[in-house]
Amino acid sequence: MSELTERTKKYLEEYDGPEIRIMEVCGTHTHEIFRQGIRRILSPKISLISGPGCPVCVTPVKYIDEAVYLALESGCTVTTFGDLVRVPGSSMSLAGARARGARVKVVYSPQDSEKYASEHPDEQVVFLSVGFETTTPSDVLAVKNAIRDGISNFSILTSNKTMPGAYEAMRRSTDAFLYPGHVHAIIGTGICSELAAAGTSGVIAGFTGDELLSALAVTVRKFSEGKPFWVNAYPRVVTDEGSPAARALVDRYMQPCDADWRGIGVIEQSGVELRDEYSDYDSRRKYNIPEFKTEYKTACRCGEVLQGKITPEDCPLFGKACNPEHPVGACMVSGEGACSAFYLYGGKL
Repeated sequence: MSELTERTKKYLEEYDGPEIRIMEVCGTHTHEIFRQGIRRILSPKISLISGPGCPVCVTPVKYIDEAVYLALESGCTVTTFGDLVRVPGSSMSLAGARARGARVKVVYSPQDSEKYASEHPDEQVVFLSVGFETTTPSDVLAVKNAIRDGISNFSILTSNKTMPGAYEAMRRSTDAFLYPGHVHAIIGTGICSELAAAGTSGVIAGFTGDELLSALAVTVRKFSEGKPFWVNAYPRVVTDEGSPAARALVDRYMQPCDADWRGIGVIEQSGVELRDEYSDYDSRRKYNIPEFKTEYKTACRCGEVLQGKITPEDCPLFGKACNPEHPVGACMVSGEGACSAFYLYGGKL
Protein backbone atom coordinates (compact mmCIF):
# COMPACT_ATOMS: atom_id res chain seq x y z
CA MET A 1 0.00 0.00 0.00
CA SER A 2 1.42 3.38 -1.03
CA GLU A 3 2.10 6.19 1.43
CA LEU A 4 -0.67 8.27 -0.18
CA THR A 5 -3.15 5.41 0.19
CA GLU A 6 -2.16 4.97 3.82
CA ARG A 7 -2.73 8.66 4.50
CA THR A 8 -6.10 8.56 2.71
CA LYS A 9 -7.15 5.50 4.67
CA LYS A 10 -6.08 7.12 7.95
CA TYR A 11 -8.05 10.27 7.11
CA LEU A 12 -11.24 8.29 6.47
CA GLU A 13 -10.76 6.24 9.64
CA GLU A 14 -10.21 9.26 11.87
CA TYR A 15 -12.64 11.70 10.26
CA ASP A 16 -14.55 13.59 12.97
CA GLY A 17 -16.32 16.29 11.01
CA PRO A 18 -20.00 16.68 10.12
CA GLU A 19 -21.90 13.45 9.54
CA ILE A 20 -22.22 12.65 5.85
CA ARG A 21 -24.27 10.19 3.79
CA ILE A 22 -22.70 9.25 0.46
CA MET A 23 -24.71 7.39 -2.16
CA GLU A 24 -22.82 4.91 -4.33
CA VAL A 25 -25.01 5.22 -7.39
CA CYS A 26 -23.22 2.39 -9.20
CA GLY A 27 -23.64 -1.26 -8.24
CA THR A 28 -20.06 -1.97 -9.29
CA HIS A 29 -18.90 0.63 -6.77
CA THR A 30 -21.00 -1.04 -4.06
CA HIS A 31 -19.45 -4.44 -4.70
CA GLU A 32 -15.90 -3.14 -4.99
CA ILE A 33 -16.19 -1.11 -1.78
CA PHE A 34 -17.27 -4.30 -0.01
CA ARG A 35 -14.60 -6.42 -1.69
CA GLN A 36 -11.85 -4.00 -0.72
CA GLY A 37 -13.09 -3.84 2.89
CA ILE A 38 -13.54 -0.07 2.66
CA ARG A 39 -16.73 0.00 4.72
CA ARG A 40 -14.89 -1.49 7.69
CA ILE A 41 -12.38 1.35 7.93
CA LEU A 42 -14.74 4.31 7.61
CA SER A 43 -15.37 6.64 10.52
CA PRO A 44 -18.82 6.28 12.13
CA LYS A 45 -19.45 9.81 10.83
CA ILE A 46 -19.42 8.47 7.22
CA SER A 47 -22.40 6.44 5.99
CA LEU A 48 -22.54 4.75 2.59
CA ILE A 49 -25.93 4.10 1.03
CA SER A 50 -26.69 2.25 -2.18
CA GLY A 51 -28.59 3.88 -5.03
CA PRO A 52 -30.41 2.91 -8.23
CA GLY A 53 -27.34 2.37 -10.42
CA CYS A 54 -27.88 -1.33 -11.12
CA PRO A 55 -29.70 -1.62 -14.48
CA VAL A 56 -31.14 -5.07 -13.76
CA CYS A 57 -32.39 -3.96 -10.33
CA VAL A 58 -34.37 -1.02 -11.71
CA THR A 59 -35.87 -2.94 -14.63
CA PRO A 60 -39.63 -2.90 -13.96
CA VAL A 61 -41.83 -5.94 -13.47
CA LYS A 62 -43.81 -5.23 -16.62
CA TYR A 63 -40.63 -5.42 -18.72
CA ILE A 64 -40.08 -9.00 -17.57
CA ASP A 65 -43.73 -9.71 -18.37
CA GLU A 66 -43.17 -8.32 -21.87
CA ALA A 67 -40.11 -10.54 -22.35
CA VAL A 68 -42.02 -13.60 -21.12
CA TYR A 69 -44.86 -12.72 -23.52
CA LEU A 70 -42.43 -12.58 -26.44
CA ALA A 71 -40.94 -15.92 -25.48
CA LEU A 72 -44.17 -17.81 -24.80
CA GLU A 73 -46.90 -16.10 -26.81
CA SER A 74 -44.99 -14.71 -29.81
CA GLY A 75 -42.61 -17.65 -30.08
CA CYS A 76 -39.54 -15.43 -30.24
CA THR A 77 -36.04 -16.47 -29.26
CA VAL A 78 -35.24 -14.15 -26.38
CA THR A 79 -31.56 -13.36 -25.94
CA THR A 80 -30.32 -11.65 -22.79
CA PHE A 81 -27.52 -11.13 -20.34
CA GLY A 82 -27.56 -13.80 -17.66
CA ASP A 83 -28.69 -11.64 -14.71
CA LEU A 84 -32.11 -10.97 -16.24
CA VAL A 85 -33.06 -14.64 -16.56
CA ARG A 86 -34.06 -15.03 -12.91
CA VAL A 87 -35.58 -11.59 -12.27
CA PRO A 88 -39.21 -12.10 -11.20
CA GLY A 89 -42.08 -10.90 -13.35
CA SER A 90 -45.65 -10.75 -12.11
CA SER A 91 -46.23 -14.45 -12.78
CA MET A 92 -42.86 -15.93 -13.70
CA SER A 93 -39.27 -15.17 -14.67
CA LEU A 94 -37.60 -15.92 -17.99
CA ALA A 95 -36.18 -19.02 -16.30
CA GLY A 96 -39.77 -20.10 -15.69
CA ALA A 97 -40.65 -19.43 -19.33
CA ARG A 98 -37.67 -21.49 -20.44
CA ALA A 99 -38.85 -24.35 -18.23
CA ARG A 100 -42.10 -24.23 -20.21
CA GLY A 101 -40.28 -24.64 -23.49
CA ALA A 102 -39.49 -21.06 -24.47
CA ARG A 103 -36.21 -20.31 -26.23
CA VAL A 104 -34.25 -18.10 -23.83
CA LYS A 105 -30.55 -17.82 -24.59
CA VAL A 106 -27.81 -16.06 -22.63
CA VAL A 107 -25.49 -13.90 -24.74
CA TYR A 108 -22.54 -11.72 -23.84
CA SER A 109 -23.30 -8.77 -26.10
CA PRO A 110 -26.05 -7.47 -28.40
CA GLN A 111 -23.69 -8.27 -31.28
CA ASP A 112 -23.87 -11.94 -30.26
CA SER A 113 -27.65 -11.70 -30.53
CA GLU A 114 -27.51 -10.07 -33.94
CA LYS A 115 -25.10 -12.77 -35.13
CA TYR A 116 -27.42 -15.48 -33.82
CA ALA A 117 -30.28 -13.91 -35.76
CA SER A 118 -28.24 -13.92 -38.98
CA GLU A 119 -27.37 -17.60 -38.45
CA HIS A 120 -31.00 -18.59 -37.62
CA PRO A 121 -33.17 -16.79 -40.20
CA ASP A 122 -36.18 -18.98 -39.35
CA GLU A 123 -36.29 -17.64 -35.77
CA GLN A 124 -37.49 -14.22 -34.64
CA VAL A 125 -34.73 -13.04 -32.31
CA VAL A 126 -35.20 -10.41 -29.59
CA PHE A 127 -32.40 -8.89 -27.55
CA LEU A 128 -33.32 -7.52 -24.11
CA SER A 129 -31.77 -4.07 -24.24
CA VAL A 130 -31.23 -3.08 -20.60
CA GLY A 131 -28.64 -0.66 -19.31
CA PHE A 132 -27.41 2.88 -18.84
CA GLU A 133 -25.31 5.18 -21.01
CA THR A 134 -22.38 2.77 -20.96
CA THR A 135 -24.19 -0.08 -22.74
CA THR A 136 -26.77 1.72 -24.88
CA PRO A 137 -24.27 2.57 -27.68
CA SER A 138 -23.53 -1.13 -28.11
CA ASP A 139 -27.27 -1.91 -28.29
CA VAL A 140 -27.72 0.77 -30.96
CA LEU A 141 -24.74 -0.54 -32.89
CA ALA A 142 -26.39 -3.96 -33.10
CA VAL A 143 -29.48 -2.35 -34.67
CA LYS A 144 -27.31 -0.32 -37.05
CA ASN A 145 -25.47 -3.46 -38.16
CA ALA A 146 -28.70 -5.45 -38.57
CA ILE A 147 -30.03 -2.72 -40.88
CA ARG A 148 -26.78 -2.71 -42.82
CA ASP A 149 -26.75 -6.49 -43.16
CA GLY A 150 -30.44 -6.78 -44.04
CA ILE A 151 -31.25 -8.89 -40.97
CA SER A 152 -35.02 -8.54 -40.58
CA ASN A 153 -35.56 -11.18 -37.86
CA PHE A 154 -33.74 -9.18 -35.18
CA SER A 155 -35.20 -6.57 -32.82
CA ILE A 156 -34.61 -5.15 -29.37
CA LEU A 157 -36.90 -4.74 -26.37
CA THR A 158 -35.70 -1.52 -24.79
CA SER A 159 -35.46 -0.66 -21.12
CA ASN A 160 -32.49 1.65 -21.49
CA LYS A 161 -32.21 4.40 -18.92
CA THR A 162 -30.17 7.54 -18.39
CA MET A 163 -28.61 8.56 -15.09
CA PRO A 164 -29.30 12.33 -14.88
CA GLY A 165 -32.98 11.70 -14.16
CA ALA A 166 -32.07 9.28 -11.39
CA TYR A 167 -29.68 11.82 -9.86
CA GLU A 168 -32.49 14.35 -9.78
CA ALA A 169 -34.89 11.81 -8.22
CA MET A 170 -32.36 10.76 -5.56
CA ARG A 171 -30.79 14.11 -4.70
CA ARG A 172 -32.73 14.48 -1.42
CA SER A 173 -31.69 11.01 -0.24
CA THR A 174 -28.00 11.81 0.12
CA ASP A 175 -25.49 14.49 1.02
CA ALA A 176 -23.26 13.64 -1.94
CA PHE A 177 -23.18 11.24 -4.87
CA LEU A 178 -20.31 8.94 -5.72
CA TYR A 179 -20.79 9.32 -9.47
CA PRO A 180 -20.03 6.27 -11.69
CA GLY A 181 -16.94 6.93 -13.77
CA HIS A 182 -17.95 4.81 -16.77
CA VAL A 183 -21.26 6.67 -17.17
CA HIS A 184 -19.50 10.03 -17.12
CA ALA A 185 -16.93 8.79 -19.62
CA ILE A 186 -19.90 8.92 -22.00
CA ILE A 187 -21.97 11.88 -20.79
CA GLY A 188 -19.17 14.12 -19.50
CA THR A 189 -19.28 16.35 -16.45
CA GLY A 190 -21.93 18.91 -17.35
CA ILE A 191 -24.68 17.32 -15.25
CA CYS A 192 -22.37 17.32 -12.20
CA SER A 193 -21.84 21.05 -12.57
CA GLU A 194 -25.58 21.65 -12.98
CA LEU A 195 -26.44 19.61 -9.89
CA ALA A 196 -23.79 21.36 -7.80
CA ALA A 197 -25.20 24.73 -8.87
CA ALA A 198 -28.60 23.48 -7.66
CA GLY A 199 -27.12 22.38 -4.31
CA THR A 200 -26.34 18.68 -4.91
CA SER A 201 -22.73 17.59 -4.45
CA GLY A 202 -20.81 14.67 -5.91
CA VAL A 203 -17.47 13.19 -6.95
CA ILE A 204 -16.81 11.14 -10.09
CA ALA A 205 -15.01 7.97 -9.03
CA GLY A 206 -13.00 5.21 -10.66
CA PHE A 207 -13.23 1.56 -9.73
CA THR A 208 -9.99 0.41 -8.09
CA GLY A 209 -9.56 0.39 -4.33
CA ASP A 210 -7.18 3.35 -4.41
CA GLU A 211 -9.50 5.33 -6.70
CA LEU A 212 -12.50 4.71 -4.46
CA LEU A 213 -10.60 5.64 -1.31
CA SER A 214 -9.39 8.83 -2.97
CA ALA A 215 -12.89 9.74 -4.20
CA LEU A 216 -14.40 9.14 -0.76
CA ALA A 217 -11.71 11.25 0.91
CA VAL A 218 -12.28 14.08 -1.56
CA THR A 219 -16.04 13.86 -0.95
CA VAL A 220 -15.67 14.05 2.82
CA ARG A 221 -13.11 16.84 2.74
CA LYS A 222 -15.12 19.00 0.35
CA PHE A 223 -18.33 18.35 2.30
CA SER A 224 -16.63 19.65 5.44
CA GLU A 225 -16.24 23.01 3.73
CA GLY A 226 -20.00 23.46 3.82
CA LYS A 227 -20.62 24.39 0.19
CA PRO A 228 -22.08 22.37 -2.72
CA PHE A 229 -19.34 20.93 -4.92
CA TRP A 230 -18.42 18.50 -7.64
CA VAL A 231 -15.01 17.00 -8.43
CA ASN A 232 -13.76 14.77 -11.22
CA ALA A 233 -11.58 12.27 -9.35
CA TYR A 234 -11.30 10.04 -12.43
CA PRO A 235 -9.65 12.38 -14.94
CA ARG A 236 -7.66 9.64 -16.67
CA VAL A 237 -10.96 8.38 -18.14
CA VAL A 238 -13.57 11.14 -17.73
CA THR A 239 -13.33 14.42 -19.62
CA ASP A 240 -15.67 17.39 -19.56
CA GLU A 241 -17.09 16.52 -22.99
CA GLY A 242 -17.35 12.76 -22.42
CA SER A 243 -17.75 10.80 -25.67
CA PRO A 244 -19.51 12.90 -28.32
CA ALA A 245 -19.25 10.01 -30.80
CA ALA A 246 -21.10 7.58 -28.52
CA ARG A 247 -23.80 10.15 -27.76
CA ALA A 248 -24.21 10.98 -31.46
CA LEU A 249 -24.66 7.30 -32.29
CA VAL A 250 -27.40 6.93 -29.68
CA ASP A 251 -29.10 10.18 -30.70
CA ARG A 252 -29.19 9.05 -34.33
CA TYR A 253 -31.23 5.94 -33.53
CA MET A 254 -32.95 6.71 -30.21
CA GLN A 255 -35.07 9.40 -28.63
CA PRO A 256 -35.81 10.30 -24.98
CA CYS A 257 -38.87 8.83 -23.29
CA ASP A 258 -40.35 8.51 -19.83
CA ALA A 259 -39.04 5.42 -18.03
CA ASP A 260 -40.36 3.24 -15.24
CA TRP A 261 -37.77 2.40 -12.57
CA ARG A 262 -38.56 -0.63 -10.41
CA GLY A 263 -39.24 0.49 -6.86
CA ILE A 264 -39.07 4.18 -7.77
CA GLY A 265 -41.73 4.75 -10.42
CA VAL A 266 -41.78 6.74 -13.63
CA ILE A 267 -39.07 9.36 -14.06
CA GLU A 268 -39.82 11.71 -16.92
CA GLN A 269 -37.45 11.63 -19.90
CA SER A 270 -35.07 9.26 -18.11
CA GLY A 271 -35.13 6.56 -20.78
CA VAL A 272 -34.46 6.14 -24.48
CA GLU A 273 -36.33 4.20 -27.16
CA LEU A 274 -35.86 3.59 -30.88
CA ARG A 275 -37.03 6.37 -33.15
CA ASP A 276 -40.12 5.80 -35.31
CA GLU A 277 -38.10 5.19 -38.46
CA TYR A 278 -36.57 2.11 -36.82
CA SER A 279 -39.84 0.62 -35.59
CA ASP A 280 -39.15 -2.63 -37.48
CA TYR A 281 -36.41 -3.23 -34.90
CA ASP A 282 -38.52 -2.23 -31.91
CA SER A 283 -39.96 -5.42 -30.39
CA ARG A 284 -42.90 -3.66 -28.75
CA ARG A 285 -44.18 -2.31 -32.04
CA LYS A 286 -43.09 -5.24 -34.18
CA TYR A 287 -45.02 -7.78 -32.10
CA ASN A 288 -47.81 -5.50 -30.81
CA ILE A 289 -47.02 -6.33 -27.20
CA PRO A 290 -50.05 -5.59 -25.00
CA GLU A 291 -49.81 -3.08 -22.17
CA PHE A 292 -48.90 -4.85 -18.94
CA LYS A 293 -50.04 -3.11 -15.76
CA THR A 294 -49.48 -5.97 -13.38
CA GLU A 295 -47.58 -5.54 -10.15
CA TYR A 296 -45.40 -8.06 -8.40
CA LYS A 297 -46.75 -8.09 -4.84
CA THR A 298 -44.24 -9.22 -2.25
CA ALA A 299 -42.79 -8.21 1.10
CA CYS A 300 -39.52 -7.48 -0.73
CA ARG A 301 -38.34 -3.91 -0.07
CA CYS A 302 -35.98 -3.54 -3.04
CA GLY A 303 -37.59 -0.24 -3.95
CA GLU A 304 -36.59 1.34 -0.66
CA VAL A 305 -33.08 -0.14 -0.97
CA LEU A 306 -32.73 1.41 -4.43
CA GLN A 307 -33.77 4.80 -3.06
CA GLY A 308 -31.28 4.63 -0.20
CA LYS A 309 -34.07 4.68 2.40
CA ILE A 310 -33.07 1.37 4.02
CA THR A 311 -30.17 -1.06 3.86
CA PRO A 312 -30.75 -4.59 2.54
CA GLU A 313 -30.51 -5.91 6.10
CA ASP A 314 -33.60 -3.88 7.01
CA CYS A 315 -35.72 -5.97 4.62
CA PRO A 316 -37.51 -8.81 6.47
CA LEU A 317 -36.80 -11.23 3.60
CA PHE A 318 -33.05 -10.57 3.38
CA GLY A 319 -30.97 -13.70 3.93
CA LYS A 320 -34.07 -15.72 4.76
CA ALA A 321 -36.74 -16.14 2.10
CA CYS A 322 -34.56 -14.04 -0.23
CA ASN A 323 -31.03 -15.25 -0.98
CA PRO A 324 -28.90 -15.76 -4.12
CA GLU A 325 -30.21 -19.29 -4.60
CA HIS A 326 -33.84 -18.23 -4.22
CA PRO A 327 -34.01 -14.48 -4.97
CA VAL A 328 -37.28 -12.68 -4.35
CA GLY A 329 -36.17 -9.26 -5.56
CA ALA A 330 -34.02 -7.97 -8.40
CA CYS A 331 -31.44 -6.53 -6.01
CA MET A 332 -30.54 -10.07 -4.93
CA VAL A 333 -30.58 -11.48 -8.48
CA SER A 334 -28.17 -9.06 -10.08
CA GLY A 335 -24.43 -9.37 -9.65
CA GLU A 336 -24.43 -5.57 -9.17
CA GLY A 337 -27.34 -5.49 -6.72
CA ALA A 338 -26.96 -4.06 -3.23
CA CYS A 339 -28.67 -7.05 -1.60
CA SER A 340 -26.33 -9.40 -3.43
CA ALA A 341 -23.33 -7.41 -2.16
CA PHE A 342 -24.56 -7.33 1.44
CA TYR A 343 -25.24 -11.06 1.37
CA LEU A 344 -21.96 -11.99 -0.33
CA TYR A 345 -19.72 -9.84 1.83
CA GLY A 346 -21.44 -10.17 5.19
CA GLY A 347 -23.61 -7.09 5.49
CA LYS A 348 -22.16 -4.06 7.20
CA LEU A 349 -18.81 -5.74 7.60
